Amino acid sequence: MNIENFLVQVAVIACGGILIVAAAYFLVKKDIQLYFKLKQSATQNTPQAALLPLRLQAHERLILFIDRINPSNLLLRLHQPGLNLVALQTLALKEINSEYQHNITQQLYINTLTWKVIQQLKEDTVVMLNTAVQGLPPTAEGIDLSRKILQHLSTIANNPFELATQLLKKEIHSLF
Repeated sequence: MNIENFLVQVAVIACGGILIVAAAYFLVKKDIQLYFKLKQSATQNTPQAALLPLRLQAHERLILFIDRINPSNLLLRLHQPGLNLVALQTLALKEINSEYQHNITQQLYINTLTWKVIQQLKEDTVVMLNTAVQGLPPTAEGIDLSRKILQHLSTIANNPFELATQLLKKEIHSLF
């Protein structure tokens, strides 16, 4: 009888262990398959395998570009006490163009339509900045410009900077 109880307990524990291992396998099955797929493509000497790191880096840099030209981040980064309206506008435009020029070659590694969205976002940011300046008196301070742009951004239902970032993320996920 003792051996019978022992065997029953061993069978129950073994079934529980098998169920736990099976559940864990099904939870991480896709991750395991993706790992082996990436490992296989990295070891192959195909042009696609060589381009994958460059494409990922391009997406990373463009997400950073979007973040850096986002007025809520840009104006915070450029803010200096006592900076007048025209000086902040000039500084912001210079920063946007500098960031764009720094990342222009990334268009080689992303979808053409995605690059057009990035270009349009940059142009729309410049227009938003210039339009906000036109609506302020010449004696306004830089802080007034920041306030006006941030108020404008808060009225937009879908933040274009977040939408562009989501587009880049979607494109990255399509690579896998």
